[in-house]
Amino acid sequence: MAAAASLLARLRPQDPAQRLYVVFIVLLLGSGAAAALLQAPLWLALPFALLGVVVLLVDWRWVYYLLLTTLAFSREIPLPGGLSMDVPSEPLMLILLGCFGVSVLLGRTEVPARIWRHPLVIIMALALLWSSVSMLFSVNTVKSVKYLLAKTWYIVPFVFVTASIVRRPADVWRVVSFYVAGASLSVLYTAARHATKGFRFDSINWAIQPFYINHVIYATVMALLIPYAYFAARDTPNATKKLLWRIGLGVLLFGVVLSYTRASMASLPLAGLFYLAMRLRLTRLILAGAAIAAGSAAFYFMHQNNYMLYAPDFEKTIFNGHNFEKHLEATYKLQDVSGMERVYRWVAAARMISEKPVTGSGPSTFYPEYKHYTVKSFRTYVSDNPEKSTTHNYFLLQLAEQGFPGFLLFVSLFGTALVLMENMYHRSRSAQNRRVVLAAGLSLVVIIFHLLLNELVEVDKVGSFFYIALAILMRAEGWIEEERV
Repeated sequence: MAAAASLLARLRPQDPAQRLYVVFIVLLLGSGAAAALLQAPLWLALPFALLGVVVLLVDWRWVYYLLLTTLAFSREIPLPGGLSMDVPSEPLMLILLGCFGVSVLLGRTEVPARIWRHPLVIIMALALLWSSVSMLFSVNTVKSVKYLLAKTWYIVPFVFVTASIVRRPADVWRVVSFYVAGASLSVLYTAARHATKGFRFDSINWAIQPFYINHVIYATVMALLIPYAYFAARDTPNATKKLLWRIGLGVLLFGVVLSYTRASMASLPLAGLFYLAMRLRLTRLILAGAAIAAGSAAFYFMHQNNYMLYAPDFEKTIFNGHNFEKHLEATYKLQDVSGMERVYRWVAAARMISEKPVTGSGPSTFYPEYKHYTVKSFRTYVSDNPEKSTTHNYFLLQLAEQGFPGFLLFVSLFGTALVLMENMYHRSRSAQNRRVVLAAGLSLVVIIFHLLLNELVEVDKVGSFFYIALAILMRAEGWIEEERV
């Protein structure tokens, strides 16, 4: 009897890891028996599903890194009701949303208290609240609800999960490296396909398939990552890692140049000019000047319908698909079809704004609502819009869909972030902290510039790093304050 008791004592699990293993084996045997008796193979998935839940609860950071690694390869798939989902990025965002929520409830979240009450977080919360109000007046409630849900599973993973993972400056480079690696692989894949067509301008949209909807998104991803790659290479003391960052930087630049995307090419020198302006403490002046210029332009074009003076000649709006130089020439002559199609949408957006200036048409409803407000004089060859794209200007999109309150909240968000960037740069005594601030801030500048010509915040490949940049800036503010302690 004593021998049996001694044997049982030795077989009994001695630590939590052994007990978990025994539970898993029991569940595996039980589910196997249930699958055999009930002739339902699905029972075999039960222990592995529970194991996955346990792993997520113990350490779910790997989901975040998996999300960043696969982000460059995510694809949009249609859903019933005219909706869509980016796969695998949005399912992974949902998992992170659930994991973070459980972590907060269990009191295990490591997001500093100062992040929760940061002005940027408050503005994001107010913007989300206003989107809820605008949704009540939406012309398509289903689309607006999807927008609100998507905003939630964008903001939580990319703002709060990032803030919990990035605890020191070196963590920033590790986080970014996953996306740079994936994006660089997508450039090499694109280049291999593009080379078969002689790197022609008219074949870039074919070469990027199936991972990017169009060459604009492809080029924007590469451009927004360049500041991170540049400053990571400068900040990394390890020779091997420095070389890898420089190779990544070269690949990203290669991707931008051969994307033939005018906005992305212009965004990089513009970010450099903004850096110089920031060093001279001119950020507030630039923001004020931009606001005055935008207001003056809006007044001029709307006064006595002056915008009609710029209606294009339908027969002269062309697309020089085989010649990039002629494409640029058509741009400044106002004969490029893509540029004039933007004007066609902007005129429609302006008319929508004048009808619903406070609530707008509702989040995510510009298409196809704008077709009721178009002016035929601005119509181009591509106005049928088979891609179902929107304004090609995110600021006008905010005005058209969420009215002036939504627009002002968005402008306040990035304006506050840029002013914060300037303040931190001049306050910091640490070269490493300044590099982190510049990487996130200049990446944000690149994204904002693209928003003048495209709507990209809701695109997973770009919107992710819009919010990640905000999270990094908020985290960096804490590091810079610690310098003075």
